[in-house]
Amino acid sequence: MRGATRAAGGRAGQLWPRPPAPGPGPPPLLLLLAVLLGGAGAQYSSDLCSWKGSGLTHEAHRKEVEQVYLRCSAGTVEWMYPTGALIVNLRPNTFSPSRHLTLCIKPLRGSSGANIYLEKTGELKLLVRDGDLGPGQAPCFGFEQGGLFVEATPQQDISRRTTGFQYELTSRRAGPDLHALSAPCRPCSHTEVLLAVCTSDFVVRGSIQKVIHEPERQESAIHLNVSRLYRQKSRVFRPAPEGEGGGWRGRVSTLLECGVRPGHGEFLFTGHMHFGEAWLGCAPRFKDFQRMYRDAEERGMNPCEMGTE
Repeated sequence: MRGATRAAGGRAGQLWPRPPAPGPGPPPLLLLLAVLLGGAGAQYSSDLCSWKGSGLTHEAHRKEVEQVYLRCSAGTVEWMYPTGALIVNLRPNTFSPSRHLTLCIKPLRGSSGANIYLEKTGELKLLVRDGDLGPGQAPCFGFEQGGLFVEATPQQDISRRTTGFQYELTSRRAGPDLHALSAPCRPCSHTEVLLAVCTSDFVVRGSIQKVIHEPERQESAIHLNVSRLYRQKSRVFRPAPEGEGGGWRGRVSTLLECGVRPGHGEFLFTGHMHFGEAWLGCAPRFKDFQRMYRDAEERGMNPCEMGTE
């Protein structure tokens, strides 16, 4: 493994300009104006985290915009038989209003029938084009940059169409292209490594058992043998089966483009959970981490304390 590696929970992608609306019917901006002028009713989620609805509640000749209100940090939106448009209003009550938030969405398998836009003050930027479900498609953007506007695309037959996506709010910052939580594959600085120890969802010491590249997903799966478990928020790492030398076993993901290879020796692995999967963050060799930790400790610059032996 080459030095320290940072990975994001999705493939960096291109932000397309808004295309003209195909076929008959008003363009997205007119649909947006319609709801701002009171042209559509509101529908509330039953559990305030996830919403499931149907476009068949609209009259066939009308292009309605429906309001969806959600108040959780994670959930799912499923829109069967999409017609018209949705505005997804996220009002999470689990974060401080002053805290920076990043919103990520991930299309469900087989999602089709609508484009998903980032909208702010009437301006639309395409996040996910209808049918474009490439590997690692999980765009992210700052919560203050706008909301989600989902517009159905003209279809001959909507009976087999369902637009769906997961959403996830995090306090980590999005990358400049709105499609990454951080710069993929860039080595971490000493300061970033020390901060990752304090803020990551998992921090473990261990070695690489094997790396499996998955070109169809544009990801690499790193299988780890863990000798010490400092912290994990989810059960990514589980006790090793009897007869395998003790410790824990688990896997984390990174981008295929990072070119991760098995490396000898021990590393400190850190990272975050992203849509239920563990994604690699900073991963310095453990001896390098010990040295930078002790240097920072002598200068009183460690953001938090942990055992380094």
